[in-house]
Order: sequence, then C-alpha cells, then structure tokens
Amino acid sequence: MGGGKSGGGAKSLVADEVLGRLMQRAPIGVMARATIERALSPEAVDKLFEKTADTQYVRQLLFSSTVNLMSLVVCRIEPAVHAAYQRVADDLPVSVQALYEKLARTEPKVCSALVRHAAARLAPVIKEMGGGLPPLLPGHPVRILDGAHLASTERRVKAIRGSVAGPLPGHSIVVLDPSSMLVEETIPCEDGHAQERSLTPDILALVQPGEVWMGDRNFCTVRLLFGIVDRQAFPVIRQHATNVSWLPVGKCRGLGRIESGRVYEQEIIIWADDPTGRAIHMRRITLLLDKPTTNEEREIHILTTLPERVASGKRIARLYARRWTLENSFAEIQKMLNGEIAPLGYPRAALFGFSVALVAYNILSTIKAALRAAHGHAQVEQTVSIYYIADQARATVGGIDAATPPECWTDICETTPARFGRFLVRVAANVNLNTLRRHPRGPKTPVPKRTRFRTHTHVSTAKVLAEATGRVTP
Repeated sequence: MGGGKSGGGAKSLVADEVLGRLMQRAPIGVMARATIERALSPEAVDKLFEKTADTQYVRQLLFSSTVNLMSLVVCRIEPAVHAAYQRVADDLPVSVQALYEKLARTEPKVCSALVRHAAARLAPVIKEMGGGLPPLLPGHPVRILDGAHLASTERRVKAIRGSVAGPLPGHSIVVLDPSSMLVEETIPCEDGHAQERSLTPDILALVQPGEVWMGDRNFCTVRLLFGIVDRQAFPVIRQHATNVSWLPVGKCRGLGRIESGRVYEQEIIIWADDPTGRAIHMRRITLLLDKPTTNEEREIHILTTLPERVASGKRIARLYARRWTLENSFAEIQKMLNGEIAPLGYPRAALFGFSVALVAYNILSTIKAALRAAHGHAQVEQTVSIYYIADQARATVGGIDAATPPECWTDICETTPARFGRFLVRVAANVNLNTLRRHPRGPKTPVPKRTRFRTHTHVSTAKVLAEATGRVTP
C-alpha cells in the first residue's frame, strides 16, 4: 500500500513538473487543452447525447469519440474524415463505413445541444476572469443573429452524383453573445434552400425578457418582430423593403452625424398581417451613409422598440454596426477552421461538422478572453489575431496530450469557474503577445488589365523579369 502511494506520488510530481514546463514554453497549447477538457469532457458529452438524441443510440461508437474525430478535421490537424479515422482507428471499435453512417445520421438537435453545452461551460469562466468585452447596451443583454449557408459539397452521395447544380447541405442560424464572444446557440436546418425566416419559431424559443436581438433584413418579418416584442424583448432589425407594412406617425427628424454618416429618426406603426389587426409603434432609424455598402446602398433603415431613454437614435445606429461582429466571426471560422467539409455530402454530417467548428471557435474565444484578463483588454483587442491563437494551439495540443496523463486535465477542469479562470489567466501571463500579433493589410492594389502574351500558353518568369530589369537571364 505504501509503495503504491509513493509511486503514485512520484508520478504526480513528474506530471506537475512537465505541466509547469509546458505552461512556460507552450502556454497557448496548455490553455487550449484545458479549455477543450472543460468544454467537451467525454463523460459530459456522452451524457448529453443520451439525453438529447431521439432516434440514434450508442451501441459501440461513443458520441464523444465522434466529436473528437471530427475536431481533428475541423481544426485542420487531419485533411479529411478518413485520415482522422486512420489516426484514431485503434481506439474506435467500428469500421470507417460505420463511422460515416453515424455522421450522416447525427440529429440536428444534438448539434444544437453540443454548441449550447460548450457555451454554458465556458461563459461563467469568462465572466469570472473578467475577460469579457464591455456590454454594448448596459442592462440589456445583446444577441446577434445571422444565418450561415454552407457551401456546396462534393457529389459523393449517390442521389446527386449526376447533378450539374451544386448540392447545398443546409444552413444554420447562429446566435452570438458579443460580450463574451461565444456562440451561444445554433439552429441547424437540413434544407439548403430554406430562408432564415422559416426558422422563426426556433428563434423565438430562445428569446428572453429584456434582451436585444439584432439581425439583418432577412430577419425582418412581422412574425419575428411581433414575437420578440411579445416576449418583452427588443428587436434591432434592419428593415426589409417589402416584408412589413408600415405607416409614418411623426415627422422624420435629423439627429446629427456619427462616424459613418447622418442619422434620422421617425416614429412608425407596423401592423400584423393576420385578422387580429394588431399594431405596434416602432422607431425607424435611418443611417444615410457617406460611403455606399458593397451592394451600392446609401441608406440603412433600422426598426426597434428600444425606448429613447435607453438608447438614442445615434446609439442604435452604432449598435447595429456591431452586427458585423458575427460576420467577422464567420470569416475567422472560415479562415482558421475547416467548418465546411466538402466531402461530407449528407446534410446532417455537414451540419455536425459546422457545429464542431462553432465549438472550436468558442474555445479560441475563451483563450482570447484569458489573454485580455492577463494583458489588458485594449492591448489584446488591438494587436492579437485569433488566427495565430488557433495556429499555435493546433501545433502544440497534440504534443501536450502525449506528454501529460488524461487525469491531469480532469483535475484542472473539474473545478469551479473561478478557479479554472484563475488557472487560465496564470498561464496566459506567460504568452508573448508578439507571436500573436495581427498584420492588417493595406489597400488592395488594383489588378492591371492582362493584355500581354495573348498568343502564348505560358511564359518564363525569369525571362520576363530579365526583360523588365535589363538583367541577363541566369
């Protein structure tokens, strides 16, 4: 008995020494490994699946094993699902064909539950660290809505092999909390042609009293606007040109300028398109842009029921501009993660891959929050690129896993949000921010018209350079 305790104690000391060294030399990897365990511990993920799934069940392949395998592809550690399967085949009790069938049957509600579970595990940690961003509207939690339509997949599914048109595997409604920068909810839809408004009941089920829900004009429907108001929440939705009927009540008055243009406000009435004849008073905020949008639009109209004492017209115009936070998040996911896996032709498999990418984004957001808590909000927000956080995590997590026992991470992560947050901040203090520095590009150089060498199939770059510089071709 005594010898066993001594051996266990020695093993623990070695693990602590290794972890201490890793915290100094690979702090991003340590934070990533710990946060993964916190968000996606296998036991919790398997319980979530058992509780949520309706038609699927566990016979041999655990849901946690499927999530782990998919994360290898999403994080670009492996190029494809088959390659990821070969990497972990010794730990999986099923064939690769059985794995693909499991992916193709993953229920959308399980995808939603996975994203919700990870966000719920990480949000209290960010709050305890003090790593969140300042609230956009103090006293009113803001939620940003947007739709992510997945790119067309390869034609591997037998039913679409002869299709000329690109097969769309579906889309997801994503809900972002801009204070924590966590994706709190996702609503997957298998119909690639379905519009965002078709998921209105699912959206309204998430709305809580006092919240502010922002979205683009795809969400501007009478049903959604009335539904948000009926739940004692506040819409901040860009007006669609034809989706709602409205009448002006007061005169349009100028409110002055903000950074992007002039702001105007007018009180209007919107009525329901049903026999009830209900109507609500709304504020219509108009932003006359100095520079047109990419669609050459000069005016943006925003509908809201926020009282003026809570937010002036100028503040609402600035608030709506923050909707691009979610657009930027989508761009970051596309750049650093493989959330749209082209070979996964079955809609449920594709949506599952995208949901795992959202979880990975939440893990990276938590690491960035720890950096803000350790190094200061302004410095991190101005200089740190989440792309380089992902790059360092991808390069080091595998080695850290090999060097440390699994129980090491269980002990760290199964604790209170406050203690786990203190651990992340302590590790984040060792990060050299210069290795994560963003490099904003300057204005794009216009592409010149290509008029030379029209009769050539190809040219020698060395000869063209020699001709341009007057040097002899080597």
